[in-house]
Amino acid sequence: MTELKRVAIIGSARIPFARGGTAYADETNLSMLGTVLGAVADKFGLKGEKVDEVIAGAVINHSRDFNLAREALLDAGLSPRTPGTTMQIACGTSLQAALVLAGKIASGQIESGIAAGSDTVSDSPIVFGPKFQHRLLNANSAKSTGQKLGAFKGFSFGELTPVAPSVNEPRTGMSMGQHCELMAREWGISRKDQDALAVASHRNAAAAYDEGFHDDLLVSCAGLVKDNNVRPDANLDKMSTLKPAFDKSSGHGTLTAGNSTPLTDGAAGVLLASEEWAKARGLPILAYLTTGRVAGNDFAHGEGLLMAPTIAVSEMLERAGLGFGDIDYFELHEAFAAQVLCTLKAWKDPAYCKDVLGRDEVLGEIDPAKINIKGSSLAYGHPFAATGARILGVTAKLLSTEVNKKALISVCTAGGMGVAALVESAQ
Repeated sequence: MTELKRVAIIGSARIPFARGGTAYADETNLSMLGTVLGAVADKFGLKGEKVDEVIAGAVINHSRDFNLAREALLDAGLSPRTPGTTMQIACGTSLQAALVLAGKIASGQIESGIAAGSDTVSDSPIVFGPKFQHRLLNANSAKSTGQKLGAFKGFSFGELTPVAPSVNEPRTGMSMGQHCELMAREWGISRKDQDALAVASHRNAAAAYDEGFHDDLLVSCAGLVKDNNVRPDANLDKMSTLKPAFDKSSGHGTLTAGNSTPLTDGAAGVLLASEEWAKARGLPILAYLTTGRVAGNDFAHGEGLLMAPTIAVSEMLERAGLGFGDIDYFELHEAFAAQVLCTLKAWKDPAYCKDVLGRDEVLGEIDPAKINIKGSSLAYGHPFAATGARILGVTAKLLSTEVNKKALISVCTAGGMGVAALVESAQ
């Protein structure tokens, strides 16, 4: 059997994240992803060079983006001999892409790869009903003017009513926020604790900016040089004035626009490689991606939609022979403050750990000082497919100056899934 290679994280790049309808209102998934891949190529001297594979994707996409990863890498100036694979696993897309590439690098199938993701809510596809779509298709295939006009026989303007873009779960008809409200109620997560976590995320992100942590991670796009959702002045008094965003009528809603991630546009990418490939090019190794895990749960029948990361993390740590005490940093994606708090509570709940995770003992409690110390999605925003790459890039840089440290990444996704990964310092 071939000995597995270590998977090096060389570095990352991303464009600043922007609230939907603002700085990137005229950008597309392709333009943003191309910008990020171009930045990775520039940063690591890969213009015109062949990378063994680029895996990238978007959650909200158009039919015109039929081969998003391949088109974006060609726009970025990578060698045309670089293949591109487009994939999607909701909010875990780019982290899953990194895990797929890592498996190929570890097994010796490839030596290098870029994992990336892009998403835009500003350029959401507008879909018309099937009757009008069929008319357009028939008109397009018609051979004469009469046949083209005939395709619209009996047309009514009601057919032009568009189907609004939606991220509601197909199996429940509920939005992610509505599902998370149910989770918060089940786990007894207070509004005050959610707001406090959101404030901490903004303050940590603002501090990271002040210390220059993001200086070599960001590349400007459409004139934007900094994430436009970070609020250095965030405080509990301001947070407490916001009204519930998903449960507006019961009087029990706790999720607001402040303790939930905003709809966001953006893109991010991470370069992975074998040690030999990196050393041959004189490239730094920031950290190592050592293992990962993807899990799903039965959210349609009562299990919390965003609780699958509890399973992914538990299974990953069990296979690695590790516990929370072995982890120095926790990078937990903040889709909602309530999601993070539910997850933390579940990991120390004996009944949940036994019945859902199959553990005789609880995973345990995590020191808040180890969680998202540079801020996370509540502050930076959450372009669905880009978040995993953003977090992986931050984690690698965080560990680049550490010796013998480990970090755990956890990302919840739509569809009742979770993606987790372990990263270790290179020193």
